[in-house]
Amino acid sequence: MGKAAKRVVKKATVKKPIAKPAARRPVKPSQRGKTAAAASGNKERFTLHGFALSGPTYTVALMLSLCRHPFSYIHVNLREGAHKQPDYLVKNRYGQVPCLRDGQIFLSQSAAILEYLAGKLGKFDGKTEFEQQRVREWMFWIWDKLAAPIYRLRQRARGLRQFGDEVKVMYDMEARSALAVLEHELAKSEWLTGRKPTIADIDAYGVIRYAAEAGMDVSAYPRIAEWKKRFEALPGFATPEQLLPLESRLL
Repeated sequence: MGKAAKRVVKKATVKKPIAKPAARRPVKPSQRGKTAAAASGNKERFTLHGFALSGPTYTVALMLSLCRHPFSYIHVNLREGAHKQPDYLVKNRYGQVPCLRDGQIFLSQSAAILEYLAGKLGKFDGKTEFEQQRVREWMFWIWDKLAAPIYRLRQRARGLRQFGDEVKVMYDMEARSALAVLEHELAKSEWLTGRKPTIADIDAYGVIRYAAEAGMDVSAYPRIAEWKKRFEALPGFATPEQLLPLESRLL
């Protein structure tokens, strides 16, 4: 073998040293805080547009509070028709409250917002496909059978809606019928869909909270009264007065 060939062989068999992984730089405490903040999302991520006396607005604010997620609040003056102005209709095409901004998108309808937040924040959602279906069923029922009569009776009591006594009796019967269904189901478990509270419970509480204003005595339904106390003991719980000021509040 010639000298040139020997040099090629030697060169080919030379093993390169294995590069050691670069040493990790220690993370400063201030950087840890930034990392945690980035992971949990910017505190200015959510802005809730609503009205202090609105049950659906309270329901969304309550969800954010229970999730321990801060949010800005924009007061929409329904009495002056702010919800029907072009600048608001761009955000909520239905001209209603609440409306939630998440980054660059705007969301409408309280039940849909709850479902969206449960998916995005990973809290108060059903853990299985079956549980998610049960949650969705409850939320459809809540608005159709529970919220409609209670909210309308409340509006009449506050002078915001007018209808005769016959209609009042009809709504009163519908509300009591819905409360009876809720009472029966809560006799089976502590929460609407099982062992833990979900957005179905949050949605229901957002209605039950105003039942007294509609002339409904919740204490007449012991299971609902017990469930209400359990709900109000959840970490992050807050009342409408604590969450919904009569003016805008920015972070």
